[in-house]
Amino acid sequence: MKFSLSGVLSNMTAWLEKHLTKQQLLILISAVVGLLSGLVAVLIKNLTYLIQSLLGGSYISNYHNVYYFAFPVIGLLLVYLFSKFILKKEIGQGISTTLYSISRRNGFMRKFQNYASIITAPITLGFGGSAGLEAPTVVSSAAISTSFSKFLNLSQASRTLMIGCAAAGAMSSIFQAPVAGIIFAIEIFSLDLTLVSMIPLLVASVSSILTSYFFFGSDIILHTQLGEAFEISDVPFYIALGIFTAIASISFTKIYIFTFKTFNAFKNKFSKILVGGLILSGILFLVPQIYGEGYASINELLSGNNELVTQNKLFQGWDLSWMVIVFLILLVVFKMIATSITIAAGGIGGIFAPVLFMGSMIGHCYALVINTLGFTKTPVSLSQYTLVGMAGLIAGVMHAPLTAIFLIAEITSGYSLFIPLMITAAISYVITSQFQPNSLYTMELAARGDLVTHNKDQTVLTLMDIHQVIEDNFRVLNDTMNLEQIVNEGVIKSKRNIFPIVDENHTFKGIILLDDIRTIMFDKTLYTEMSVTDLMQNAPDVIELNDCRMNDIMKKFQDTDAWNLPVVRDGKYVGFISKSKLLTAYRQKLIEVTV
Repeated sequence: MKFSLSGVLSNMTAWLEKHLTKQQLLILISAVVGLLSGLVAVLIKNLTYLIQSLLGGSYISNYHNVYYFAFPVIGLLLVYLFSKFILKKEIGQGISTTLYSISRRNGFMRKFQNYASIITAPITLGFGGSAGLEAPTVVSSAAISTSFSKFLNLSQASRTLMIGCAAAGAMSSIFQAPVAGIIFAIEIFSLDLTLVSMIPLLVASVSSILTSYFFFGSDIILHTQLGEAFEISDVPFYIALGIFTAIASISFTKIYIFTFKTFNAFKNKFSKILVGGLILSGILFLVPQIYGEGYASINELLSGNNELVTQNKLFQGWDLSWMVIVFLILLVVFKMIATSITIAAGGIGGIFAPVLFMGSMIGHCYALVINTLGFTKTPVSLSQYTLVGMAGLIAGVMHAPLTAIFLIAEITSGYSLFIPLMITAAISYVITSQFQPNSLYTMELAARGDLVTHNKDQTVLTLMDIHQVIEDNFRVLNDTMNLEQIVNEGVIKSKRNIFPIVDENHTFKGIILLDDIRTIMFDKTLYTEMSVTDLMQNAPDVIELNDCRMNDIMKKFQDTDAWNLPVVRDGKYVGFISKSKLLTAYRQKLIEVTV
């Protein structure tokens, strides 16, 4: 008997569907997705470290500063060549790609996304790119989860849940913070917080973190020990830190957007790579601390070690305290620029690790200023403010305050910092959201109307496909016709009571309602005297297919109180959308997206 893997998998799937309930099947799949997410995290991390260790070998280390000028350009070029000639597709950027798959691809991701980020992210960071590995890990894990979903014929709601499980698993594995991983998936991917969704998220998070423990043991990415306990007198300082991290969040977002606009203006890909690579090389030559993710520098700050500054020749002769403060501020600015350039120039990476890096620098710098100027009787804990600064920037840049709070709380293995974290994260989020309603992950999608949010009504409208509700079984009339032709070509042959009017170029001109001609259509004396232009009227409103989203269409129906509205593309008639069909499609989509 010939062995068939597809046959075995099909039989296994049939057995699972027969013997397990839907909820039990989701829990089983979430465990597998969590395991695979953990493996993806381990693989990406180890590949990055391998490339960095090879580039930091005995020969290259003798000329390391010189090679900083070559590495970033080579890394960006390798990513471009892989994308251009091997994948022959645009890889896309991080979390935004996954969110777009949920809103516009019914929860399906493209097959090449299973492995594209696993290859390109380590190359980007290994060769000097200043970005994070969290987003590439989430994307690859999510793509693998959608492959499972497709094979098992899961519903759209279940596919979206599995993407959330992949994200939760990826973050849990990287930081060994299972609760923060679950909250990250809920905040970023707008998952419904129900018992049906919570159990698979929990199982995926636990499965992934066990995978991480298997490979790395208890070794965590950030090392810290909490010092003094929180005191009520520190509240003003944490409020001020929330304000400072909000300012930094807004600044980083603006720099990131400006950098992307600047690099998108390049017509030649090689010019973009060369310019971006050389600028990045220059920054790395001056401040090599921003190389890669930057967790080593964060751990030095958490341990109170300032050697990353004292070893820099630019600050020799300075007073140590102010030298550290000035250099930390410069590191934040350089990291903002380097991360933006890395991704805008074509590198594959995320912003999560850079945000943690910048937040730690801001918090540490802020605590140094407090101690140097003597604002308190006893010096404040540098490590505590370093940690709270990270939470403030996560809340501001990513609009994920709960993720920020629980991530830092789990990293520190305790909740003694819970109140400071809540104060700083909340203030940073509130201020930032007033100036920037959407995070860096969602800004572009929100501008295009492709963003899925926690607003269920908005989510359903975003997920609906306008093409599925367009009706084209209307008799189209030409604007040169007379009443006789209207009756013969329109009324007699149509089952609808509305007729679109177009000119010779098929440009939409208006409509004729059956009620408008009912009293005269049998009067043959008017057949040649009256024409379309005599009877035509303007439509209550027009739906432009290239610009309108479902929420815009729904508002048009609400404002006009119409039952049918014409659809055009660049002014050319396409069809009609009826209110009844729109509401039916809305109800069906609501059922589909509910787990």
